[in-house]
Amino acid sequence: MKILGIVGSKRKKGNTSILVQEALKAAKREGMETELIFLGDYVIKDCIGCEGCKDTYKCVLNDDMQKIYPLLLEADGIILGSPTYWYNVTADMKAFIDRCYSLEVFAEDDRSCWVGINEALGGKYAVAIAVCEQHDEKYMGFTAEAMTKPLVDLGYRVVDTVKAIKLFKAGEALEDEKILEKSRIAGERLVKTLKLRKDIEIKLKSQFPLKTSMG
Repeated sequence: MKILGIVGSKRKKGNTSILVQEALKAAKREGMETELIFLGDYVIKDCIGCEGCKDTYKCVLNDDMQKIYPLLLEADGIILGSPTYWYNVTADMKAFIDRCYSLEVFAEDDRSCWVGINEALGGKYAVAIAVCEQHDEKYMGFTAEAMTKPLVDLGYRVVDTVKAIKLFKAGEALEDEKILEKSRIAGERLVKTLKLRKDIEIKLKSQFPLKTSMG
C-alpha cells in the first residue's frame, strides 16, 4: 500500500513540508510505501471549466498535472499540506484541488448528484495538514476546510486534520514537539485505517460471496 504526500508550499524546508514529511515518516515506519511531491515543482494551469473531462474523466489540459493524476490513482492514501495565505490555501494547492474536478462525475440530469472516481473504486483515505503563522487558530480561516471538503467529495475519508499555529520562520516546526507528534499520529492513524480496511476485506472475502457490481 502507498501513501502520497503533497506539499502546497514553495518552501521545501518550510514548516508545512516538515509536518507532511513527519507524517510520511511515521507511515513508512509502519510499513507503508511513501512518496512526497512539491506542487511548486509542477506547472499546473487553472481549471477553465470547459467540461472536457465529462465523459472520459480525464482533464484535457496538457500540463504537469498529467504527471500527478497517475500518482493520485495509484496511492491508497494521501496527505495534503498547505500554509495559510490570507485565510486559505496557497495558489498552488488551490490550482491542484481545482484540477481534481476531472475526478468527479455528475449525473447528466441533476448536478446535485455526483460520485468521485475514488469513491466508485471503493474509497480512499486522507490526512490534511494546515499551517498558520498567527497565534490564534481563527486566523487560519478556511485553510483546513479548503482541503478536507474537496477530499470528501472526491471519495476520500479524512481520518485526521492537523492544525499548526505560531509557525512562520522556516524550520520552526522542528522545535515544536507537540505539533510534530500530532503529525506523526496522523500518519500512523492513516496507516492503521488502511490496514484495518485490508484486514476487513480479507475477512469478508472468506465469509461472504462479494458482488462485483451494485444490484
